[in-house]
Amino acid sequence: MKTKWIFIAIIGLLIISFTPQTAKACEIEFEVIKGKKEAYQVGDTLVVLVEVILTHRACPIKMQKTKFTMKGLKVIKSTPWKQTAANDWERKLMIVVKETDGDKLNLSAVRECEKDGGFGAMILKMSE
Repeated sequence: MKTKWIFIAIIGLLIISFTPQTAKACEIEFEVIKGKKEAYQVGDTLVVLVEVILTHRACPIKMQKTKFTMKGLKVIKSTPWKQTAANDWERKLMIVVKETDGDKLNLSAVRECEKDGGFGAMILKMSE
């Protein structure tokens, strides 16, 4: 009886292990490269490096179709997308902190395509 349950548990684990997992078609990462702080105040300026790694290689969606949304932040300057490797792209955003509700600042990017697209987000703190 005990071996029957062990056998069922092993079969269950194998089924879960080999079930296909959904993965995003691209990875989007953010890094503050200038003006990094523990907490930000209204008027602070920072430069953020946005990196997009295309995991499915050939993507039919142009990099300019990447959509950015912000809470408590505003882009005042940006560089064009630059290809740094076969499947890697980057862009710099100069951002200013503006008035917002709450103590969190948010920058996110979304790429939509038939291969599940991609999503990335960065959350920063507002000083009190």
